[in-house]
Amino acid sequence: MNLSVILPTYNRLGQLKQVLAGLEAQTEPLDSFEVIVVSDGSPDGTDDYLRKLETPLRVTAVFQPNQGVAATRNHGLAKATGALVLFIDDDVVPAPQLIARHRAAHARLGPKAIVMGPMLSPAPEKFEMAPWVQWEQAMLMKQYNDMMAGNWQPTARQFYTGNTSLRRAHLLTSGGFDASFRRAEDVELAYRLADLGLTFHFEPEAIGYHYAQRSFASWLAIPYAYGRNDVIFTRDKGQSWLLTTIFTEFHGRHPLIRSLTQLCLDRPALSKIALHSLKLIGGLGHKVGNATVSRMAYSAIFNLRHYQGIADELGGRNRFFRAINETRQMAHMDALVIE
Repeated sequence: MNLSVILPTYNRLGQLKQVLAGLEAQTEPLDSFEVIVVSDGSPDGTDDYLRKLETPLRVTAVFQPNQGVAATRNHGLAKATGALVLFIDDDVVPAPQLIARHRAAHARLGPKAIVMGPMLSPAPEKFEMAPWVQWEQAMLMKQYNDMMAGNWQPTARQFYTGNTSLRRAHLLTSGGFDASFRRAEDVELAYRLADLGLTFHFEPEAIGYHYAQRSFASWLAIPYAYGRNDVIFTRDKGQSWLLTTIFTEFHGRHPLIRSLTQLCLDRPALSKIALHSLKLIGGLGHKVGNATVSRMAYSAIFNLRHYQGIADELGGRNRFFRAINETRQMAHMDALVIE
């Protein structure tokens, strides 16, 4: 099938060059897919580079004022002509068989499949990640391993557009990405695609290498935004199951995370102290090679910020913990009915 690679980019010229080089090295014939690069108002020389680009790839360069990644992907989708669309981020370098593996998976799985490939960490000698980004990659690997082991099936919550493909017709039917969201816009789209009856599949051989760079402040903003959006998706986007699932999962979190949330939620001074201390602990654990301590510290930070985002969008800690308790009571009643 004809395939369109949609590659949004912003201010990552060095990494963009690596991604394009990876696409040039694909085992599939280079004339069997197109590459649509959309520059989202990049100020780093990306636009000049793309205008002068010489490559064996079939590249269409698109330029727009800065509007965010959702609008950027939609712009690429409007230019795409392939029956299949493959989204790759501008810091995900494709392994040589990535496109071949995506195509093979669609041929095997049928027209309603959404295929997600892993975003693996590059070799440490090639690229050094910040410790909080290493934590993020470790959490991704845990999900990949669980899916490969069959512990659970992929869902819309694993729809990360750094390395994902599906039929263009489904994207057009869904209306594409909601550009009002600057975070979790991919997961919000995935919920709508699931409502259309599409199924999610993990293809471990469709490998991309994630050259992720993120400041601590930028990383810290992610779970908070996801938390607020989880409430918005539940309240305004018809995903009534989502918060119930998150609150149910809260009861299975490590006791330290639950205690930290109880102590710090909606208490800015305590939260600031806790976040600063946990950052120091995480960095120290990373420095001395204690992966367990580092991982626990960053997990605590991520969860606290996520729950703070939920609480803020709900209207405060009292509403958050009331919803937590109501979910527990409902689960208890359901268990009694089953018995």
